[in-house]
Amino acid sequence: MAQGRKTRTDAFLTGSGGGWEMVVGLEVHAQVASKAKLFSGASTEFGGAPNSHVSLVDAAMPGMLPVINQGCIDQAVRTGLGLAAHINLTSVFDRKNYFYPDLPQGYQISQYKQPIVGAGKVEIEVDGEVHTVGIERLHLEQDAGKLVHDQHPEHSLVDLNRSGVALMEIVSKPDLRSAKQAQAYVSKLRSILRYLGTCDGDMEKGNLRADVNVSVRRKGAKELGTRCEIKNVNSIRFIGQAIEAEARRQIDIIEDGGSVEQETRLFDPSRGETRSMRSKEEAHDYRYFPDPDLLPLELTQAYVDDLKRQLPELPDAKVQRFSKDYKLSAYDARVLAAERENADYFEAVAKAGAAAAPREGKMVANWVINELFGRLNKEGLTIAASPISSAQLAAIIDLIGSGAISGKIAKDVFEIVWSEGGDPVEIVERRGLKQVTDTGAIETAIDAIIAANPDKVAAVQAKPAMLGWFVGQVMKATGGKANPQAVNDLLKRKLGLA
Repeated sequence: MAQGRKTRTDAFLTGSGGGWEMVVGLEVHAQVASKAKLFSGASTEFGGAPNSHVSLVDAAMPGMLPVINQGCIDQAVRTGLGLAAHINLTSVFDRKNYFYPDLPQGYQISQYKQPIVGAGKVEIEVDGEVHTVGIERLHLEQDAGKLVHDQHPEHSLVDLNRSGVALMEIVSKPDLRSAKQAQAYVSKLRSILRYLGTCDGDMEKGNLRADVNVSVRRKGAKELGTRCEIKNVNSIRFIGQAIEAEARRQIDIIEDGGSVEQETRLFDPSRGETRSMRSKEEAHDYRYFPDPDLLPLELTQAYVDDLKRQLPELPDAKVQRFSKDYKLSAYDARVLAAERENADYFEAVAKAGAAAAPREGKMVANWVINELFGRLNKEGLTIAASPISSAQLAAIIDLIGSGAISGKIAKDVFEIVWSEGGDPVEIVERRGLKQVTDTGAIETAIDAIIAANPDKVAAVQAKPAMLGWFVGQVMKATGGKANPQAVNDLLKRKLGLA
């Protein structure tokens, strides 16, 4: 790619000009959280030996009939409700016909014209702006198996462990206009699914992956450009990279006088580019027709209403409540509410023990986000594996609030609890970390420092901003245990700055 061309397309992608607009829609495949497959009782456990989780139905043995897993229906409806979507009381399972070695039936059981979930929406925030992304539909379908190409020099092997695993395909409308928006959408969708417990969102295991549809058009144009579909992108980072690479590719083709061909492509992360896989199929290529082995799925409104009553508080509602109840900024509330486990940990800290009422929400949020999350990220740990429990962190924060320790000492206590465990209150007592609040002891230290530094006294009286030097010397003299507020007050009085 020529440098000039790269500059033009990169400018477009970063929103700084260029006269182009990208249009993105996503088909997210989310594995249903279920111990059994969609139409059989075979296990969905990850990591089994090849072909160890396969029933006669999954292997398409003659005469074997599919039986719908009620739990998968529950999960699909709950997901639809979580997406503020319309639940179709009547839906139909269809056969999607195509041949591939890892599809033993020669067709995939999916849904076409009558899916279980209709139109919904997801709200995302990018660069301070809220965008509503329309959901076109959610349908249930069975996953295919997996081809293994590196186990034999002459043959490809077939592992059917995933064959028949239930997937929810969540199809967005083409409402996304940047890679960043697409990443925010998938992150938000993943968060909702995890809150609902309908998909674990583990992209490393392939439990959440996306087919990304990208097209470009001149800014101001209403007609959509020719789209290309990038298959099976399995990380949020790669989704952003794939969209940018494909948009650049399409712009280059059009600006060179060519036309974009509708096709299915793959993203190569190592090269940062997409490459052709096959021509894009249309719906008629699959010859959909209702599966004769499965009756239409009929739901009752009472059933849907009952599932709706059981829904947990979802991320958007939790952000609003955190902002209101704990006086948090919108940013802090979003960070804490992004994952259900993180939100639960924060609330447990905020509410723990007898001192729950006076514990200030902003302080709790700062400790959870900056100290705890920062350390967990550094160590590559999840909140579930945190060495510091919510009760221990609450105790540390209470020690600060009561004046027993300073914020600096609290960080030392945090480090001890992280490494060794234990009760923060006992650690402070046993190691003599309690803050010095005796003004007599603090005055003695201040007097000694003032007497030893007459030049600094004259300087601070001329320039009060130098008070920090004295504060640092007093804290050093007291081993960091002096009450900072008492130190400031006494210094100002003794130096004539009060």
